[in-house]
Amino acid sequence: MTAKLDYRWHLREIMATRGMFSTTDLQGPLAERGIELSTSQVYRLVVERPERLSLKTLMALLDVLGCSMDELIEPVAAPGVRRRSAAASGQSPTPASEQGLGSSRPKRARIVPE
Repeated sequence: MTAKLDYRWHLREIMATRGMFSTTDLQGPLAERGIELSTSQVYRLVVERPERLSLKTLMALLDVLGCSMDELIEPVAAPGVRRRSAAASGQSPTPASEQGLGSSRPKRARIVPE
C-alpha cells in the first residue's frame, strides 16, 4: 500500500514556548538574518501552513527559534483512504472517465488577434 504524506506545521506552538506570542516578534530576528518579509507574509507563515518555503527562510526560522526541523515540521500520513497502486495490485490504471472527470477535459486556450 502506498500512502500520501502530509505534514503538520508547528511554528505557532514553538513560538509560544519561546515566549513569542505576536507574529511580528519574528520579523526583526528574520531581518537580522537577511530574510525580509512583510508583516502579512510573516502572519501567513505563522497562522497558515506554508505550501512553499525557501530553504533560507526555513534555516533562519530554525536559528531564530533554536529548534530542529523535526520540531517544526512533523511528517504525517495524509487523511483519507489508502489505495494500492495499480501496478502493485496487477490491475490496469482506472480510465479518466471512471475517475470522476467524465468528458470534462481542459482545453488549451487559443488567443487570436482581432
